[in-house]
Amino acid sequence: MAVPAETARIETRRSILPRVQRAVAPIREARGMQRTMLWVGAAITSAFVLMALLAPLVSPYHFDQYRSGGTRFPQLAAPSAQHLMGTTVTSYDVFSRVIWGAQTEIKVVLISLVMSLSIGVPLGLISGYFAGKLDRVLVLIMDAMLAFPFLLLAIVIAFLLSDKVGQGILTAAIAITVAYIPLYFRVIRNHVISIREESFVEAARAMGARPFTVIRKYVFFNVIQNVPPLATLNAADAILLLTALGFLGYGIQPTQGAEWGYDISRAVSDASSGIWWTGLFPGLAIVLLVTGLTLLGEGLNETINPVLRRRARTNVEFGPSSPSPVIETETEGP
Repeated sequence: MAVPAETARIETRRSILPRVQRAVAPIREARGMQRTMLWVGAAITSAFVLMALLAPLVSPYHFDQYRSGGTRFPQLAAPSAQHLMGTTVTSYDVFSRVIWGAQTEIKVVLISLVMSLSIGVPLGLISGYFAGKLDRVLVLIMDAMLAFPFLLLAIVIAFLLSDKVGQGILTAAIAITVAYIPLYFRVIRNHVISIREESFVEAARAMGARPFTVIRKYVFFNVIQNVPPLATLNAADAILLLTALGFLGYGIQPTQGAEWGYDISRAVSDASSGIWWTGLFPGLAIVLLVTGLTLLGEGLNETINPVLRRRARTNVEFGPSSPSPVIETETEGP
């Protein structure tokens, strides 16, 4: 029985490999500015992801550590060899806070994206395919949510959950999730509406395929292509939204994790005294991560979208043209 099992695994790999190659083909064919944006954004984002994963190894101190060897760190110390980015008024090491803050940002963004996609995409598929009363009710709810500014909606959700869940990573992720569910719903629903009347979908229904089978096999993979660029751009926006929540005091508490928005809010009073390092380095981290995610999203959009994608051009040279043969015809005399 081992041989058939091994044969099945080989066949599975052979069937998956062409799909992976087709998915990666647009990225390999990218040229010019779209290729530059894609790889620069991927490099910056990967650097922050590695920083988040290796935070316990890279960071010299814990995010809430203010003493070492029984000695308290100096308050508001300028950048030095001992503290590369200086210290805060509470004697926290700024360099350690920036590194652990990257871990917090990545966690919140990943959790919020997974929850937003898990709710918004299925609702968009069902609403766009079945239409009817369900579609009208869902569109009304999503439009009502879109009427509120993202920050205001996130503040309201965070405030409502603060007493029951607490002001931690989960609360911040849920607040951001509620703000972005309508975006995925509208994008998926609009694409499903344009695809559900295509001939291949009509043929599947005529052959007796069930609605959810049609959605899973014929509709889903034709509408999901625009989600990765949108998710990447929303991740950049989610970083700013999480920073705004932390700056206003509705984000993650300082005892539960390092957060750049909270650090900047505490550094506002330091700036008036000429203490620049407590706010500069968290601010630079926000700018770099948002820039990397934005470049990655724009590069993916121009690479995956067939309307915007630019393919590589190959010059075709033709050989010297041969003279056309002269055909002599005989004419009969009178």
